[in-house]
Amino acid sequence: MARDARLAEPDPKLPIEDGVPLPQRYWAILAIAVGLTLAVLNGAIANVALPTIARDVHTTPAGSIWVVNAFQLAVTVSLLPLASLGEIHGYRKVYRWGLVVFTIASLFCALSNSLPLLILARVIQGFGAAGIMSVNGALVRFIYPRRMLGRGVGLNATIGSIASAVGPSVASGILSVAPWPWLFAVNVPLGIVAGILAWRTLPDTPHSGAQFDTSSAALQTVALGTLLIGISEIGHGEAPFHVIMDLTVAVITGVVLVVRQMTQRAPMLPVDLLRIPLFALSVASSVCSFIAQSMAQVSLPFLFQHKLGMDQVMTGLLMTPWPLTVAVIAPVAGRLADRYPAGLLGGCGMVVMAGGLAAMALLPEDPATWDIVWRMTVCGIGFGFFNTPNNRAIITSAPPVRTGGASGMQATARLLGQTMGAAVVALVFGTVAEGGSTVTLVVATGAAAAAAAVSFSRLAAR
Repeated sequence: MARDARLAEPDPKLPIEDGVPLPQRYWAILAIAVGLTLAVLNGAIANVALPTIARDVHTTPAGSIWVVNAFQLAVTVSLLPLASLGEIHGYRKVYRWGLVVFTIASLFCALSNSLPLLILARVIQGFGAAGIMSVNGALVRFIYPRRMLGRGVGLNATIGSIASAVGPSVASGILSVAPWPWLFAVNVPLGIVAGILAWRTLPDTPHSGAQFDTSSAALQTVALGTLLIGISEIGHGEAPFHVIMDLTVAVITGVVLVVRQMTQRAPMLPVDLLRIPLFALSVASSVCSFIAQSMAQVSLPFLFQHKLGMDQVMTGLLMTPWPLTVAVIAPVAGRLADRYPAGLLGGCGMVVMAGGLAAMALLPEDPATWDIVWRMTVCGIGFGFFNTPNNRAIITSAPPVRTGGASGMQATARLLGQTMGAAVVALVFGTVAEGGSTVTLVVATGAAAAAAAVSFSRLAAR
């Protein structure tokens, strides 16, 4: 802790420059794009293969879900510690080694022949993915000139949206010609290519040289892990005793963590950044927006299949307009974010998304395909205009030497919102006998409206 005072000063050998020169910038952008695509895809493609994996490794469907949960939990609990390591040793180093760990773990996933081995490999893969995602936004800040930062954040949002949209299709295509281990094996050559690019082109960034706070990392892991498990248990109707125990542990360790972090100059849990109104409000609006998005995207397949009688192929096609629209809108929103305040763009975007969600909740009994498509497109337009300016605000509202903490908090807010949204869907479905999807969309509309209100409040915070 005595060395924490050094965190406020960047390494004098590494002056903060306004982006990297061309053509190195293009290759660095490609390295970021490939790594982000791999991390996002692997958060989605395993879902499609769960029935096949359960059969091949001789486990139950409930047991196979840990193939997904293990990855997500490992990513979530390690984002902030790895972001802290990025500030200490450089974001480039964390990103590079994240790619290495992710690639090796992908090979182990492909070679796993039992559920315990596959879960272990997925945990390690999650740590590698967290290394990629925790410093992704921080590297973007140093790759692009400040005047183009919104475009860079917009490009990242586009890549993430496209990867999310095509994830199920990619998984289905691979499974149609090869067994499930190939879902992970294809990561190996792509990871090698991304690693070579990262080693050669990513810029070095200021190093704080401080000592890594192992105790805070352990407290953060316990607090966040038990919080997420407790939230999931609420949604899935677990015994109240288990839920209360998990949330109690989360609260106690969380309080101890915050008290410990309040005394540090650049804390792992960025309580210092949360004192900045623009940063705190941007994180809060991000959590609310991803709660709304997650609730919609988890519940809509049930609406399409159970209420409207559509098959899986049609459901996948109808889910596509939202992320594809985000992919189209994100670069436009990124350019606008370089000129207009995030509070205005994000607030208007969330109002549009709330309108789209309300329209989805009011779908007629026998809707035409176009009735669904235009509503999903409206949701995508709204989220696209919110997400890119909001991410830019989170990154740029932090001092340059605290970009790692901001980047880690950005990713953590997204995952926390998605987890809470999924838990609310499970809770609604468990308590509402009929019309659960419609009720969920109404609640999601409220979450989007809350995100809009928080986003507009940033105009005063400026």
